[in-house]
Amino acid sequence: MIQSVDRAVRVLAVLRAERRLSLSEIAARLGLAPSTVHGIIKTLQAHGLVLQDRGSARYRLGPAVLKLGNVYLDTLELRSRALTWAGELARSTGFAVRTGVLLPGEVMIVHHEPRPDGSRQMPEVGIVIPAHASALGKAMLAWSPELAPEPLRSMTRDTITDPGELAGHLERIRGEALATEVEEAVIGECGVAAPIFDAGQDVAGAIGVVVPMTDWPPGPAVDGAVREAARAISRELGAPGWPGRA
Repeated sequence: MIQSVDRAVRVLAVLRAERRLSLSEIAARLGLAPSTVHGIIKTLQAHGLVLQDRGSARYRLGPAVLKLGNVYLDTLELRSRALTWAGELARSTGFAVRTGVLLPGEVMIVHHEPRPDGSRQMPEVGIVIPAHASALGKAMLAWSPELAPEPLRSMTRDTITDPGELAGHLERIRGEALATEVEEAVIGECGVAAPIFDAGQDVAGAIGVVVPMTDWPPGPAVDGAVREAARAISRELGAPGWPGRA
């Protein structure tokens, strides 16, 4: 591992988590000398990855980060394959649909299909959710348990924080190829998700619906529609079968 690159990535991660920080705050969070962090930040600034707020000593992520993110989304085959199926899933269920990929301990949303009721909704592409506290994340962790975070952070009183309980939960998901969560990440929000597999039968992502607590549980028709969407996307990615290998 190249130390300077590792430190630069850690600076970006700190700014992603807390948005605006001073040099001393960034240094304290990383356990590095301010002079070391200053050099890293100035380099990131030169490439547009970090900006300094005018009239303050605080730093934030720069527009080049978005540019890199857009390039990633444009080249992500999973997202392109999921677009049509996500739209159909939203229309058939009446719920918003998320497609996500697994990061260490987190899920990143790569496509968001809003509820088809015409209501105003915030775009969610690019947001991250703790993997163990979301249906999308658990659908993928069931086939990639080594990416489960440690320790398991509590988001609500219903978040699974015991590793043994999570392991049992993931075992059930492998048997059903369907994951659920009930107010584990956000109060009032539930979810149903299924894993997506690639040509090597490895988990490539997950697709699921976002269900308000007032509509929970959504019923077997929604469960079946989520499974069918995941199966169809997996087929388009070249998966020889669904679900993939455990």
